[in-house]
Amino acid sequence: MIGAVTSGRIADLIGRKGAMRMAACFCIAGWFAVYFSKGALSLDVGRFSTGYGIGVFSFVVPIFIAEIAPKNLRGGLTTLNQLLIVTGSSTAFLIGSVISWRALALTGLIPCVLLLIGLFLVPESPRWLAKVGHYNEFHIALRKLRGENADITKEAAEIQEYIETLESLPKAKILELFQQKYIRSVIIGVGLMVFQQFGGINGIGFYASETFASVGPSAGKIGTIAYACIQVPITVIGAMLIDKSGRRPLMMVSAAGTFLGCFMAGTSFYLKAHDLLLGWVPVLAIGGVLFYIASFSIGMGAIPWVIMSEIFPINVKGVAGSLVVLVCWLGAWIVSFTFNFLINWSSSGTFYVYSAFSLLTILFVAKFVPETKGKTLEEIEASINS
Repeated sequence: MIGAVTSGRIADLIGRKGAMRMAACFCIAGWFAVYFSKGALSLDVGRFSTGYGIGVFSFVVPIFIAEIAPKNLRGGLTTLNQLLIVTGSSTAFLIGSVISWRALALTGLIPCVLLLIGLFLVPESPRWLAKVGHYNEFHIALRKLRGENADITKEAAEIQEYIETLESLPKAKILELFQQKYIRSVIIGVGLMVFQQFGGINGIGFYASETFASVGPSAGKIGTIAYACIQVPITVIGAMLIDKSGRRPLMMVSAAGTFLGCFMAGTSFYLKAHDLLLGWVPVLAIGGVLFYIASFSIGMGAIPWVIMSEIFPINVKGVAGSLVVLVCWLGAWIVSFTFNFLINWSSSGTFYVYSAFSLLTILFVAKFVPETKGKTLEEIEASINS
């Protein structure tokens, strides 16, 4: 959450690449602290450091991708970020079952080091360069991104005109986000993160193994391996669909799927508690959780981040993005912290509560969220304000 609060200002101050370098260094320091830990304090310091780095990454990476991508590829490229996140998660699930936690901590260094090296090979965000007045570097970066033979004249002129208009506006403060011209974007960004998290993803994900094991001894290992394997191919499908089907339809289908998955899992625990159809309990539990994860991965996992990176004007993108990411991680903490308490209260009730949030997600998307497929960032802002 601290990383989320500070990420926007850092990205505006030292650039998108600078913020990513800083976050990678925090993660590297954190993983070394975990690996060499002799007690709880160094473990806590390591987790705090990696948590801060991830908080910064979770804002800066989608913003950077949205700012460098052509409009027809922006959704798919931003979804690739989510694809690699779930690939890393699934890989950690599988590797962690065969190596020690200290060795697992060392594997966390690999993507950090690759990122530090890779950032030397990619240009800075052209929009950020134009915003800070580095116009020569702005044209070089845009040319490098679009290709030597591409005509960047029109795009460069649109970006510069947009930046000049926004530069005439005063520097945004957090309270200014609640003005009429920004409030709709804030409601969309914050609302999507609330519904993404309170649909239960972190509670269900963090305690997947325990959930599977609670319905039967054989279900634990089978369910966990299936959980790790299902995320990646489904997220690939989502990445392929997002710029074809559009953001809104895919999110609504995804939320309908998470509702059905939670309802199935909740029903399995209801049947178990009342000694009904016990043969169906493991099938419904494993099937429900896996259907939930598949549905979440195809839409609700990535699209809120895509839309968050698209809907805010660049003059408030830093502070607004920080607020949205803060809400995301606050929701993640609340859901993961309360999951065990809710399960002890009622296993079936817990999943039914999450399924209710999935239904509310469909209504929220239908009422408030605009379609951003195929539009420039400037066109999206105009459509929201209108």
